[in-house]
Amino acid sequence: MRAPSFPFSAVAGQDQAKLSLLLAAVDPRIGGVLLRGEKGTAKSTLARGLAALLPETDGQPAPFRTLPLNATEDSVVGGLYFEASMAQAMPVLREGLLVEADRGVVYVDEVNLLDDHVVDLLLDSAAMGVNVVEREGISVQHPSRFVLVGSMNPEEGDLRPQLLDRFAHAVDVVGIHIPKERVEILRRRTRFEQDSSRFGAEFAAEADVLGERIIAARRRYANVTYTDKDLYTIAALTSSFSVDGHRADIVILKTARAQAAFEGHEAITDRDILLAAELALPHRMKK
Repeated sequence: MRAPSFPFSAVAGQDQAKLSLLLAAVDPRIGGVLLRGEKGTAKSTLARGLAALLPETDGQPAPFRTLPLNATEDSVVGGLYFEASMAQAMPVLREGLLVEADRGVVYVDEVNLLDDHVVDLLLDSAAMGVNVVEREGISVQHPSRFVLVGSMNPEEGDLRPQLLDRFAHAVDVVGIHIPKERVEILRRRTRFEQDSSRFGAEFAAEADVLGERIIAARRRYANVTYTDKDLYTIAALTSSFSVDGHRADIVILKTARAQAAFEGHEAITDRDILLAAELALPHRMKK
């Protein structure tokens, strides 16, 4: 049984990070979410809290997997049992972390220190919703629909620009410096540590609402419409900020549709586009 996680809605502030994670939960194929900020700003707490909101899988809580910094390709995507594959004349998969994480959350702390090749593999699988294992001319694939959340402290080094661009969203998570709000954070954390079940029950109703909204938005997402005017609005935004490539345009459209679905709308609005742009553009703009 997984230890109780600090409730998602009990995290004070960090509204933009919460929105980014919720929209990624609506459609994980939007791509990964990168949370940037110093230690102790609730980055991992938000990732764990998000997993607790996701629908159960086979009667169990949605999986939450933390990727170690020494992770290898085989430990992430899996491999093949060659002798068993030859003996059975069919591929026999040795499961990796992405098999376990299907329909859950994969969290990578200090993602900027992880091997670039492994980060690429994670981003590929997150965007496609499929994990592909290819060894010695044999190819096996399986569903791998997970929310990828990376976190990092920019003071410890940045991601290469090519990898940074591949994260759909990037949000700066900063500490709260208003004394009254810091006191409330301290109170909540203390109460959670003293009695996590009782504290979780105080936020259970909000968690249920968010979980139901995610499920409803997933059902609605495919039917959310947009117009040529919306596409021109997105293109005008990315052009005005001199954003290279077209990944940002695609991310904004997907995110706007997820935002509309989360709000219960059937078509995207200018507000949805602007909220999506705030998540998709900052880390792609020229300094």
